Amino acid sequence: MKMRKIALAGFAAAFLLPALALAQQVSEQRIINGLAKLQGAAPIVDVELLRQEAMNGSGKEMSGLPNWSKVARLPQMVVEIAFANDSVAIEPESYRTLGMIADALHHPNLWAYKFLVVGHTSSTGSDQHNLDLSQQRAEAIKEILSTTFAVDAGRLYAVGVGEYFPIEGSKSEAANNRRVQLYNLGVFTKKP
Repeated sequence: MKMRKIALAGFAAAFLLPALALAQQVSEQRIINGLAKLQGAAPIVDVELLRQEAMNGSGKEMSGLPNWSKVARLPQMVVEIAFANDSVAIEPESYRTLGMIADALHHPNLWAYKFLVVGHTSSTGSDQHNLDLSQQRAEAIKEILSTTFAVDAGRLYAVGVGEYFPIEGSKSEAANNRRVQLYNLGVFTKKP
C-alpha cells in the first residue's frame, strides 16, 4: 500500500515559510519549546468559524481570514505523520512521533494548555474529498492522543482545511502540503 507522508516542516511563530517545508528532526523537547512560546493571553478562537472560513476562503492566505489570522499568531509546529494512502489509518511508524507529542502535552510546561490539531492535504482529489479527509485525519490524531496516550480530549480540538492553505511558495499538489499542525490555543479551563 502506497504511503503518504506529511512533511515535517518545523516550528514557526507566525506563518509557514517555504524554508519550514524542509524536514527536521522532531523531539519531545522541540515540541515543548515550540508550543510553549505563548506570550500573554491567547485570543478566543471558535473552531467552527475556522472551519467555515477555510471552506469559504480558498485562494486566500490564512492571514487574510479574520479567525485564522488570530491562530497564525499562536505558537505552532508542523509534524510528520504518515497515513495510509487516501485513508485516516495512521501508519505504525508514526506512533513514536505521536508518543513524543503526547509526552510533550503531558509536560509541566504544556499540561495546562489546550491545542488545535489542523489537518491539511495536497490538491490531488476533489475539494470536498480533501476537506473531509483532512478533517478525519485531524480527528484521528485527536482520538489517538486521547485514547492511546491519555491526553485529556477536552484539551484537543480538530479541524481539517483540505487543500486550502498550501505552504507558501509550493505547488498545491506537492506532498509537503499533506501536513498536520498543532497550535497552542491558550489556557485550558474545564467547563463547570
